[in-house]
Amino acid sequence: MLRLRQIHTYYGLSHVLFGVSLEVRAGEIVCLLGRNGAGKSTTMRSIIGLTPPARGEVVFKGITCTGVKPFRMVRMGMGYVPDDRRVFADLTVAENLEIAFRKTGNTRWTMERVYEVFPALASISGRRAGFLSGGEQQMLTIARALMTNPDFLLLDEPTEGLAPLIVAELEKQIAGLRDAGLTVLLAEQNLEVALRLSDRCYIIDNGSIRFHGTSAEIRSNPDILDKYLCL
Repeated sequence: MLRLRQIHTYYGLSHVLFGVSLEVRAGEIVCLLGRNGAGKSTTMRSIIGLTPPARGEVVFKGITCTGVKPFRMVRMGMGYVPDDRRVFADLTVAENLEIAFRKTGNTRWTMERVYEVFPALASISGRRAGFLSGGEQQMLTIARALMTNPDFLLLDEPTEGLAPLIVAELEKQIAGLRDAGLTVLLAEQNLEVALRLSDRCYIIDNGSIRFHGTSAEIRSNPDILDKYLCL
């Protein structure tokens, strides 16, 4: 469903991604692992079009869409959950969801279904997003992305800064997204969560992919974990 071919991305004159290539097949959860500053978020931004690659190709659903504007990527069926959440603080939970709703020919995600996946949001639907806890805001951000009715979801550091109980709940919900038919690329620092959720993993360091394998292969390779993830 998604293929990156040797993408190079810059912030101004700073070269951040160096020939990143990866592939996500339909129905998978694939994890992008790496330390802070390794290039995970830049990879996500390059895919969705917020920071377009200067070289290389982003291919989504068989269509080359390098540098396509984010709103067009959403119309093609890609959802994006940024690492900084970016909820509309003055709007209620329900209003945050309503403004994101995108009706498609095969509309699967409605507010009612989103509340089934995130029942905690249903009970606070009238609360302003600025008054939510970090975990509640993270659930809202994922729910808002689902309201665009994506086939493919980019999740950037969904568990960062959350309490262990909230992390465990989010892990169940993310696993449920795959069961609901979504394909997911997950950027994550929490190794155990990532390995439990993912079919395959890529490790990125200093803007380059250093290792690719199944979760079992990564678990059984302590040298790789120590070298690139400091574990």
